[in-house]
Amino acid sequence: MTHLHITAWVLGLILFFVSLSFYKQEKKAGKILHMILRLDYLLILYSGGSLSTQYFTESYMLGEAIVKILAGLWVIASLEMILVKVSKGKPTKSFWIQFAVAFAITLVLGFGRLTYGLHFLN
Repeated sequence: MTHLHITAWVLGLILFFVSLSFYKQEKKAGKILHMILRLDYLLILYSGGSLSTQYFTESYMLGEAIVKILAGLWVIASLEMILVKVSKGKPTKSFWIQFAVAFAITLVLGFGRLTYGLHFLN
């Protein structure tokens, strides 16, 4: 499930940046890719939920797992808000800062601290 989760969020980041560039160019494809990205959010949430149930049943790091889950949801919310604000032509600086902070927390906990991180893939 770890491979599916990593693949889903990498695909989500690619779709986000492509959709963002289309929105900035005011092309209709930005809205289509945004909808596809929302479907990818479901895959990210499904695979992340599956991983979190493993943390809750097998792990002793429950506090860190809960923080990672909340930071992951924060990443998805900030990505969504960035695209919505860009599509409406509004400023997005605060959401970019939130995205950077939440993404850093998620990566550090996911790959560095928790048991199903990078060392688990080897």
